[in-house]
Amino acid sequence: MALLDRSERERGIMLQGFAVTLLRAMRVPFLVLTPVCVFLGVAAALHNHVVIDMLNLVLALIGAVAAHMSVNLLNEYIDWRSGLDARTHRTPFSGGSGALIANPAAAPMVLRAGITALVVAVTTGCWLIDRSGPEIVPIGIAGIVIIMTYSTWINRHPVACLLAPGIGMGPLVIIGTYRVVTGAFALLPVFVSLLPLFLVSNLLLLNQFPDREADSSVGRRHFPIVYGFRLSAVVYGIFVAAAATVIVGGLASAYLPPLSSVALIPLSAGVVACVGASIYAGNTEKLVPYLAMNAVAAVLVPLVLAAVLAIG
Repeated sequence: MALLDRSERERGIMLQGFAVTLLRAMRVPFLVLTPVCVFLGVAAALHNHVVIDMLNLVLALIGAVAAHMSVNLLNEYIDWRSGLDARTHRTPFSGGSGALIANPAAAPMVLRAGITALVVAVTTGCWLIDRSGPEIVPIGIAGIVIIMTYSTWINRHPVACLLAPGIGMGPLVIIGTYRVVTGAFALLPVFVSLLPLFLVSNLLLLNQFPDREADSSVGRRHFPIVYGFRLSAVVYGIFVAAAATVIVGGLASAYLPPLSSVALIPLSAGVVACVGASIYAGNTEKLVPYLAMNAVAAVLVPLVLAAVLAIG
């Protein structure tokens, strides 16, 4: 009996360890970006005074989070399998979670979870196509291509690697959300999707700085590897300026409500991150606070704008 109790305890500990590994590999703190971008698409609909299909909203949120979860899990597995995880200098924002380094026995589970999340995203997308029409098929296909190729092809092509995260979280999620919850396309979600396009691209761009040498050793060719820190910091600054131009341009043309100017406040975190990236590009320890500022800009700017649009 004692042996059975001990076996059950050991099994429970093992399952608990697998669950912790899975949660770490999902990069749960980063998943918050997906609901924010979905909210921005919904907020654009509310601002346009369009009736929202609540079931489609729930399905869109589930599908978008599952897609984001899938790319995180598959990327985690591939990075562990390639040996990259063992070479990175991990920070809270870069270098992977280290979950499979700590518990390599969970690798098959992480792979299965990534595939399952992808299946959930595709299934949800098919349901939305059935409810909303075939016009969203190109959006769904583009999202699947990004998920399936990010870790095996996209990160070997610097411009594609630079833009893919922003395209996925920006135009694909926001325009797609607007379409499925309203049944129509409109210019406002296209316009506001430019903010995540620039800021989420910047989020990944700056997070690649500490991993440049490790990523290069396994064949990756993202922007900091191919073009160096200096030009990457310049591109980062251009994208921050482009995000500011979207907000200021929307205000000047009365396309965005006057209160949208408050979104410039969290965007200042991107300016701070740009300065830090320019000065401390090769110093991971000193760069970490600026990686945090980068994350603040990527999440709070679209969140603040969404709140403004939602309250009208």
